[in-house]
Amino acid sequence: MRKRVILSIATALAVAVAPAALGGTAVAASTPVAGATASTASTGTVSQEGGPLVVPSGEEGPVTTRVTVRLSHYTGGRMKARLLLPTRPYEPGNEDPSYSAVTSTCAVNGGAFQPCSWDSPYNVAALPEVDTRAGYDTILTYDIRVDAHSYAEYLGKVTATLEVTDEAGAVTDRGPVAFQFVKGTPEANLRTTVLARDKSGVLWQYESSGRFDKPLKARTRIGGGWNAYTAIVPVTFRTAAGQGDLMARDKDGVLWYYEGSGNTAAPFKPRARVGGGWNQYTAFTGYGTGLLARDKAGKLWRYSFTGADDPRYVLEGRTDMGGGWNIYTAIAGQAQGYNPVARDKDGVLWAYDTRFPGFYPRVRVGGGWNAYNSLAWTGRLTSSNANLIARDTSGKLWSYDSAYRNSNLIPTSTRKQIGYGWDIYDTIL
Repeated sequence: MRKRVILSIATALAVAVAPAALGGTAVAASTPVAGATASTASTGTVSQEGGPLVVPSGEEGPVTTRVTVRLSHYTGGRMKARLLLPTRPYEPGNEDPSYSAVTSTCAVNGGAFQPCSWDSPYNVAALPEVDTRAGYDTILTYDIRVDAHSYAEYLGKVTATLEVTDEAGAVTDRGPVAFQFVKGTPEANLRTTVLARDKSGVLWQYESSGRFDKPLKARTRIGGGWNAYTAIVPVTFRTAAGQGDLMARDKDGVLWYYEGSGNTAAPFKPRARVGGGWNQYTAFTGYGTGLLARDKAGKLWRYSFTGADDPRYVLEGRTDMGGGWNIYTAIAGQAQGYNPVARDKDGVLWAYDTRFPGFYPRVRVGGGWNAYNSLAWTGRLTSSNANLIARDTSGKLWSYDSAYRNSNLIPTSTRKQIGYGWDIYDTIL
């Protein structure tokens, strides 16, 4: 008797609410309304708990939204569901699929989570099926778990449509499900690091946070014994994921190679000997994938990094980059970049743009740079481009934004204090 009553009610509802289920034409999914908020379908059958799901785009990990569907009529068979995603407009220069930075898994009625990929043809994510015959289910609960890469931030507000179909393929219920993709913490391989050696020879690492307001995390210890070196030079771009290589010259003029390990806690493999004779140089800095070295006569030489397995051949033969560099008291180049800056004895900072071999005529950045006793290029800390960091004589650390002038990356006048007490270090890179 109970079954007949339920079926009678379901049939009446079906006639009133879902003509498609009785052999009529299935209604196409409605286009999601931009800016729609949570929760209630036009039939009043679909609701999203808590409103739009806020999804951090970065390394924070997955978040979950729960969607409840009160079936508009009981069909007594296998129910399917899918998430219809709005088509993203084409953006020149962005050739990746619209939702490729999103990964997701879904569950129904407390069951196991299964893949329900957003990065699929036609912007449709298939949710798990459920058999409603088992318990005359009239309420379906979908958990949609979403994880997003940093690149997903550009998606912003996404209002999808959750659509339920019965065993015959007719749509029974639909309603909006909203997601808000926001900036999270960039993944470790997208964040840079600042290294600093203290006066006792311990090397410390500061990971960038990905936040412009507080760009550096607390320091972590790499190891001791680094006061054996008179110069330490990054030769490839460093990341918080333990990527990036160093070269270091000891007091006897021997150059050593430290390959990045890919281990955040111990970012360098054991050192390997490159060769001797490097005491002929008075200054070193990173440049491209390799380094620049200034000799005692003021000539600048370029050594390109080969990445060879044998450390004896990890650098190519040197290339003459021009003379006259003894007028500078500091030279700061970029690992995997080609825009060194140099400070002269009067405190004027000059920027160089590369042409092979050598450089284009220098460009004046500005005066007053004798206020600093350390200069180094880093990855992105406080701007969308690389930053020049500078320590003043009181131990404060400053970060300068940079901007392209033609093809030359030049520090701007915009600076931000990012630390204090950095006078405990004798080397910052």
